[in-house]
Amino acid sequence: MAEALRIGIAGLGTVGASVARVLQEKEAALTRQCGRQISVVAVSARDRARDRGVDFGGAQWFDDPVELATKADIDVFVELIGGEEGPARTSVKAALEAGRHVVTANKALLAKHGVSLAESAEKKGVLLNYEAAVAGGIPVIKTMREAMAGNSVTRVFGILNGTCNYILTRMEAEGISFDECLKDAQRLGYAEADPTFDIEGNDTAHKLAILTSLAFGTKIAADDIYLEGISNITQADIRAAAELGYRIKLLGVAQRTESGIEQRVHPTMVPTASVIAQVHGVTNAVAIETDILGELLLSGPGAGGNATASAVVGDIADIAKSQPGFQHGPVFGRPAKELAPYKKARMRSHAGGYFIRLTVYDRLGVFAAIAKRMADNEISLESIVQHAAGAIETGQKNVILVTHETTEAAVRKAVDGITKDGHLTDKPQVIRIERAG
Repeated sequence: MAEALRIGIAGLGTVGASVARVLQEKEAALTRQCGRQISVVAVSARDRARDRGVDFGGAQWFDDPVELATKADIDVFVELIGGEEGPARTSVKAALEAGRHVVTANKALLAKHGVSLAESAEKKGVLLNYEAAVAGGIPVIKTMREAMAGNSVTRVFGILNGTCNYILTRMEAEGISFDECLKDAQRLGYAEADPTFDIEGNDTAHKLAILTSLAFGTKIAADDIYLEGISNITQADIRAAAELGYRIKLLGVAQRTESGIEQRVHPTMVPTASVIAQVHGVTNAVAIETDILGELLLSGPGAGGNATASAVVGDIADIAKSQPGFQHGPVFGRPAKELAPYKKARMRSHAGGYFIRLTVYDRLGVFAAIAKRMADNEISLESIVQHAAGAIETGQKNVILVTHETTEAAVRKAVDGITKDGHLTDKPQVIRIERAG
């Protein structure tokens, strides 16, 4: 049997402790599967005294993760610290330069520095594995990087944040407000004390940027993603969507167009009968559309200690099974130096149209003004529905518009015009509609 694979883990929070526990509890099974033992021989954490439910007695402790990455007698450096800068970046870079394989769950780090880190890994001939960085326990990275050879991806999209999906699911099922759902998500540990990163779409954007690079062979461009979160979704939107036969989901979408690559993260209305609409709670789902395979949908646990640990352990096992001297495949599906510059697509027609909710004064001339703004911007309407926006004495109504295919620019210009006309009593709501998926 080959020599044991020596692991160093930096970061012993929920995920790090789960990884160590799984490696201990599944030691015999992993040894049989990989043909060699996997041993945690070194760890780094800020608090040595904390009870993590795992025995680290045989591991060497390091206060500095960079020292762990460079001085410990390890084969694989597992980074579970988090953050795009600081010790996470410094230690991963140091480990790669020292010729150690790296496994990370850090999507923020990869979204910001993934290409340069990939160049370092490929130069040194070591692996940089990151299955846990996108969609938790769903093996989407392995699928796109290894199992879809020969396929040309045309679109990748999905539900990539469990916190947002949990909130939207409960808002629909129980008729409660966004704020109330968020408080429950925080109490249950699904959302951080500061949930901004999740609910405003940043977490989804980081994951989407990584998938975009894998899908289209471009450099990561997390800063070029159209970004909109779910904090402005109301019960009025949830109810109107249901009446129209849709369900609201926060989607990350990347697709190739004639003018470049389009990346966007925003609330989206999907048909209630579609597969993606059936993904509830903290579950994640990723759909990949290709020329050969057609559409593949992967769904499963997207967050949490066990789901993330499963992906991390899978990455470690892949390294354990690799043969000495084997030429490893490129980190993002093609050599990092050959990744094409990202070309952002121009605004284009959006198949499926838009949902527009306007809270307006209940007075003469409002409908005519709205219709004129739509016509001026060449927007064709599929339907117009009006609802009372509360008690009759408020003198307000919700006007729900569903458009035919149009452009983002046209919709925004029309809504801006309606706002300037002085007919609105509240901020307008605009949500894309996806017909497929």
